[in-house]
Amino acid sequence: MTSDDQQLLNRRRILAAALLGGGGAALGACSPASTPDLTSSDELWAGFDARITERTLAEAEKLFGLSFSAAERRQILGGPVEEGTEGFFAGQIASLNKRRDQEIPITLQPATNFDPRLPGVSYPEQGNNVLLYPEEIAAIPSDAEGIAFASVKQLSRWMTTGQITSRELTDLYLERIERFGDQLECFVTVTADLARQQADQADRERATGQLRGPLHGIPYGVKDLLDTAGIPTTWGAEPYKDRVATSDGAVVRRLRDAGAVLLGKTTLGALAWGDVWFGGETRNPWNPKEGASGSSAGSGSATAAGLCAFGIGTETLGSIVSPSDRNGLAGLRPSFGRVSRVGAMALCWSLDKIGPMCRYAEDNALVLSALNGYDEYDAGSIDFGFDYDGRDSVTDLTIGYDPAWFEADDVSAVDRSALEVVRNLGATVREISLPDLPVNEIMGALGVESAAAFEALTLSGRDDELRRQIDNAWPNSFRQARYFSAVDFVQGDRLRRKVMQDTHEFFSQVDIIFGPSFGNPMLSLTNFTGQPCLTLRAGFEEITPRPFFDHPENDTDETLHRIPRSVTLWSNLFEEGTLITAGRALEAALGVADERPPLS
Repeated sequence: MTSDDQQLLNRRRILAAALLGGGGAALGACSPASTPDLTSSDELWAGFDARITERTLAEAEKLFGLSFSAAERRQILGGPVEEGTEGFFAGQIASLNKRRDQEIPITLQPATNFDPRLPGVSYPEQGNNVLLYPEEIAAIPSDAEGIAFASVKQLSRWMTTGQITSRELTDLYLERIERFGDQLECFVTVTADLARQQADQADRERATGQLRGPLHGIPYGVKDLLDTAGIPTTWGAEPYKDRVATSDGAVVRRLRDAGAVLLGKTTLGALAWGDVWFGGETRNPWNPKEGASGSSAGSGSATAAGLCAFGIGTETLGSIVSPSDRNGLAGLRPSFGRVSRVGAMALCWSLDKIGPMCRYAEDNALVLSALNGYDEYDAGSIDFGFDYDGRDSVTDLTIGYDPAWFEADDVSAVDRSALEVVRNLGATVREISLPDLPVNEIMGALGVESAAAFEALTLSGRDDELRRQIDNAWPNSFRQARYFSAVDFVQGDRLRRKVMQDTHEFFSQVDIIFGPSFGNPMLSLTNFTGQPCLTLRAGFEEITPRPFFDHPENDTDETLHRIPRSVTLWSNLFEEGTLITAGRALEAALGVADERPPLS
């Protein structure tokens, strides 16, 4: 046991003894006579009665919306306070501390698993087939920038026809990372040597006819909460900045097996929150004075800036959608359970999802086909095929929208214009109404599960090392979650099931639901129910740099910048192929996907 571990253990035991009203060192530490060197904070507690009494319970009831009688409180205590450590809470706190002494690695998943599928509901089976939209592939550009911003589909075809090699493409992206990476703060680790080795291997395999698939030789960036063997995986956070994984995560392994080339680890907001990491703040290439949004900020910034062909992001509550919106990408958040999370930092086991972030909607089909697949080591993994046929017509689809989402004062002109484009796609368009669902009432899962994942950080005090210490950042959120009733957590989980049922009925009216990416309940709702979404660029607006929770890294001024705005498509579970069909058609009709950020 290290000295830090011993100090933590002592801290726990002193706290437990104090809570139990025990004697000896614990009570002595709380008495003024035995603590002449008290800090100012300790002085406030000097002489404090540390016993758990009826008054203690009465005060605690305020935290949970409860009101028990005096007799009920006495019974809860399990006996007179004078009996010291013989009451109910003595055993409970002792058990808590024994449990906390157990080593529970963050990779250990809960015994209860979330499954987005509802009993009695049939989800049409799919194979594992991807056919791209039939179109003529453009000739390879003569300039490096034109190549860098091409779609994965085009890059793959150019390699297949021998117009460019993986090594040439990899060197092109590495040169752009060297030019723009520091300005955007979007890579925490660049794996140049590994990338060149993988690219050379891809070229050798192509030369001998060993084609692994459409991603063979395609360079990408992966969010730095996915493990990479022998390469730092820092989770964006100060306490873990020297962490080096011993094996590849499932997603990294699947992409390696598909022949993709790893350019490096992209930045994320510390512990998957925001865009501030231990080395800085990831920047939006459309306006480097503002952050790239989080938490998949690095993958969003790097892909939008043409520093990689695609990026891998993760989402618990908006971490693919938000940076896709901010950076103008086509980001796909898959159905819960589609993509294995083995070797990914756990934040909230019942919400965490992994997905691609691309410049063009259809590229998501190529990446998702490589990521999709059952993993017996992920308790939330679901064995479900993924089909996409680019020949499918949007005219066969029914797209629904809630008019209320477009009537709010903060809805942009871009959102309303995109709705008009949807009406003219040729699909059947219907007005539908989202029922008033208790979304906020089920949000407790995120706070409680994340606090459990990072309990050691809170109890050890190392949460103080995190750069962001504002009220809604993780350190304070983890502490607040300690005051969430276990009974209320279970009741919230039961209510979540009811919300899932009602959401399924809402989705069953149409094939696709369309709306603004924000300003409605859909982002939070579908993260908790597990439905997928595709966020894509819909247009531009001129605005000043946006602060993110007023953090000092934001360099705000009154200068106007032309910034992309997005809309989002949602579908029922496992219908990502339908999402991409509608997304590709909408992207083509909007005609704004080809514009590039003004980097210099």
